[in-house]
Amino acid sequence: MDTLQNMRSFVLVAERGSFTAAARELDLTTGVMSRAVTELENHLRARLMNRSTRRLALTTVGQVYFERCRKILEFIESAEDEASGAIEHPTGSLRLHSFSCLGQRYILPTIADYRALHPDVSVELSVSQRMPDLYDGGHDVSIVTAATLPSSELIALPLGEVFGVLCASPRYLRERGTPRVPSDLLHHDCLILQTPSFSSREWRLEGPNGPETIEVNGSLQVNIADLLATGIQNGMGIGMLPVYAAIEGLKNGSLTRVLPTYIVRTENIYVIYPSRRFVDAKVRTWVAFLRGTIPGLVDRDKSLLNGGAKGSQIDNQHALGLRLITQAQSA
Repeated sequence: MDTLQNMRSFVLVAERGSFTAAARELDLTTGVMSRAVTELENHLRARLMNRSTRRLALTTVGQVYFERCRKILEFIESAEDEASGAIEHPTGSLRLHSFSCLGQRYILPTIADYRALHPDVSVELSVSQRMPDLYDGGHDVSIVTAATLPSSELIALPLGEVFGVLCASPRYLRERGTPRVPSDLLHHDCLILQTPSFSSREWRLEGPNGPETIEVNGSLQVNIADLLATGIQNGMGIGMLPVYAAIEGLKNGSLTRVLPTYIVRTENIYVIYPSRRFVDAKVRTWVAFLRGTIPGLVDRDKSLLNGGAKGSQIDNQHALGLRLITQAQSA
């Protein structure tokens, strides 16, 4: 027995005062409506209606049950409206996860621009170096970096490609000398960044002579790029930093790029979420917003890293991209 549907039939019959009128409204037969009410009465072991060929009236029990059913159906209708609205209009709490330094450089500043477009969305951002289980309901979206991702049913969309650069503090290089070729790293303190996607003392450098692999040694290993940057700035050694973690130190002079014609460890930035079907509006618009903004920010940092004159040009393109997103999502 479909109790909910039978309740709907019972309420409509009581409101219209007739099986025939209720059946006509739902495009059903009078017999179907009558059976629905009878099934409810048998289930409840109580008569809900007194009916004759000329008249239909609720019993005392039926009147109480009618009032309760009507409230229940109103709550269900309200819940359905809210759920359907969440698919159409971005609202509620958007729960984000990001790798730490990635979140600080790209995601946190982007949230302000996103909320300017969608002020009904509040954002909860948590950072860690391990991707959470997106099926447990604790997070809606994760933004991570990886060379490749394991096969899964999760939706993973690339946002841009980043790479690592070798850095040291000016003080360290004055005291220990500046490496000229990759093999010089064997005579230096090399600081290790261990992440879920990268935890090796073998640095694979891509440079003018092709790939070269150096097995480095060092006395410090950390799992967050920000911590590694601090260690490097304090003269502890040479370290490999993702571009987004190195760029500010390189700009302000607290870091110096080592072997500047080489890069280390190319990875993709991915936005990951559980499903394409019935995607909540806040998730859908957030993913679209990231795809429209993060590639420009990544290109900006690469341009700044190379000391090119394109930095302001890319910033202008980023601003234009935000305007286009605003226009598209407002349309």
